[in-house]
Amino acid sequence: SASCARAVTSPWASAFAVVMALAWTTPTLGLFVTSFRNQEDIQTSGWWTAFTTPFTLENYATAFNGGSDNGTPLSGFFVNSIVIAIPCVLLPLLLASLAAYAFAWIDFPFRNALFVGVFALQIVPLQIALLPLAQFFQSMGIGGSFWALWLSHSAFALPLAVYLLHNFMKEIPSSLLEAARVDGAGHVRTFFQVLLPLITPALASFGIFQFLWVWNDLLVALTMLGGSPGRSPITMALNQLSGTWGDKWFLTSAGAFISIAVPVAVFLSLQRYFVRGLLAGGTKG
Repeated sequence: SASCARAVTSPWASAFAVVMALAWTTPTLGLFVTSFRNQEDIQTSGWWTAFTTPFTLENYATAFNGGSDNGTPLSGFFVNSIVIAIPCVLLPLLLASLAAYAFAWIDFPFRNALFVGVFALQIVPLQIALLPLAQFFQSMGIGGSFWALWLSHSAFALPLAVYLLHNFMKEIPSSLLEAARVDGAGHVRTFFQVLLPLITPALASFGIFQFLWVWNDLLVALTMLGGSPGRSPITMALNQLSGTWGDKWFLTSAGAFISIAVPVAVFLSLQRYFVRGLLAGGTKG
């Protein structure tokens, strides 16, 4: 309504938004500044006095090149996170886009019931499925491997991905598909040459969402990898370092910002697709 619109755009609402933004960003700013300070300065003055003391990159060098209990550099865990995240994004995107096309444009028995079932899987708590899934992977002989993480994250992501991509595909005019069929295109050609270029915003939107989730995950990695430190992502390394560097939290802060560098860069570079994809997926279903 007009009254709601005026309330949202009022000066008081703007002031409240600014206060909330400052409340969220100030601790992060303090942590970021701390990551560039040496231990002596941190112990004798607050981070807001940092511009009166020299900055140093030694914290980042120490965290990146020598940070774990067994002497493995943090850079190794960084590479593990990339190896884990990329397949965990591409695999559900491929499977979900094919399933969404079938639900949106192929008429088959029990289509609506199956789609409702897939949608309902979103309410299943992640924690309920972790231990049975880990035991299943152990029985298959892939427990503690990258495959366990790839399959787990892909399975947990599929319900939301199918729902999001299905809603996006249903907004595409059916005349485009009919024209492709008149030209002799089958389902495979129609999907790859007609629909796939049109659903790029939705693919990028879910890809960003999935990448951020997988990169920041700790629970699934701890459950599936267990005693496989050589395959641990950077979140598991930071969890270990919080104890190892308990009295050197300025090194932990540097490691934390090394960890968030990639997801922040990905989000900032693709945020326009993220917004377009979510808005399109939420307007029709």
